[in-house]
Amino acid sequence: MTERVVLAYSGGLDTSVCIGWIAEETGAEVIAVAVDVGQGGEDLDVIRKRALACGAVEAEVADAKDEFADEYCLPAIKANALYMDRYPLVSALSRPTIVKHLVAAAKKHGATTVAHGCTGKGNDQVRFEAGISSLAPDLKCIAPVRDYAMTRDKAIAFCEENNLPIATTKKSPYSIDQNVFGRAVETGFLEDIWNAPIEDVYDYTSNPATPRDADEVIITFKEGAPVAIDGKPVTVLQAIQQLNERAGAQGIGRIDMVEDRLVGIKSREIYEAPGAIALITAHQELENVTVERELARYKRQVEQRWSELVYDGLWFSPLKRALDGFIAEANQQVSGDIRMTLHGGRAVVTGRRSEQSLYDFDLATYDTGDTFDQSLSKGFIEIFGMSSKIAAKRDLA
Repeated sequence: MTERVVLAYSGGLDTSVCIGWIAEETGAEVIAVAVDVGQGGEDLDVIRKRALACGAVEAEVADAKDEFADEYCLPAIKANALYMDRYPLVSALSRPTIVKHLVAAAKKHGATTVAHGCTGKGNDQVRFEAGISSLAPDLKCIAPVRDYAMTRDKAIAFCEENNLPIATTKKSPYSIDQNVFGRAVETGFLEDIWNAPIEDVYDYTSNPATPRDADEVIITFKEGAPVAIDGKPVTVLQAIQQLNERAGAQGIGRIDMVEDRLVGIKSREIYEAPGAIALITAHQELENVTVERELARYKRQVEQRWSELVYDGLWFSPLKRALDGFIAEANQQVSGDIRMTLHGGRAVVTGRRSEQSLYDFDLATYDTGDTFDQSLSKGFIEIFGMSSKIAAKRDLA
């Protein structure tokens, strides 16, 4: 029986060439799998037909936008997930979504191997292969760009020699990965970390310096999930899409950072994530109102670890699953409305209301009606500072 390889297929030059390349190098039949996570571009049926025209024996396409939003982006919003306190895990979240479809296709078609188009110096190779091994330990993984030194020049030559139905136009100076949660741009002149990004780099966001009227929005959450925008019910996908448009128009969500890759190098990345940043900002503030102090303090530690696990490709790991349970529990009371002003590249919270609020006006006010018994504070401070006071007497003696 002929071996079968499932290929993560984008429809672009590199993965189109991979179909024939894998067949030549391994003698296997190739099943192409394309997953729509909101990256835009060509119609899925066009991509499917191209895969077949390039030599795939089967081609599957999946509209996974709602799945991606509900099962991957939403947990990140609930976790206030920002790797290195800045990056909302745009690419890292899409990889396990794609992995699930690749593994399902491999089981369906009796494939023994899964292939992807990643290089050997990025994070995505780890995200794909660690995810695949967690869901299907018996599957093998190959990466033609990494394992067979499939350079772009070789890919173009292979394409032309085999008359593949795909354009071999000059490559963009940037490496771009995008989905509904955001957009990642790297390489080209950006690799010199002294070079400032130019406006041509951006697509999801307008220039925040351009004068324009502010946009006020009210986001309603239920148990940590966005459920309405300005009072109108939305799905998670619709919330992200609407805020991508509205926050993006105000230049919100631009991130220029040097980050620590899992493989040990530092990399300069430009991100655009207007909807993600607006939603996480609003969610964080609603937590400030509804989550008890000690739980909130501990959750911030969990958020950092959760973000690192997802960034490092360990979405399906036991620790990640366990932390998911904690985060879900911590979001049980995170319901209410957050009012934000979107303007000048910033999403600024201006109002909060919740039936689960822990904010007690009568305790917080300094005006008449204050119910806080200030007479208790003196004794509280004495006891609270006791251990430090005793240590100070010893250390200063």
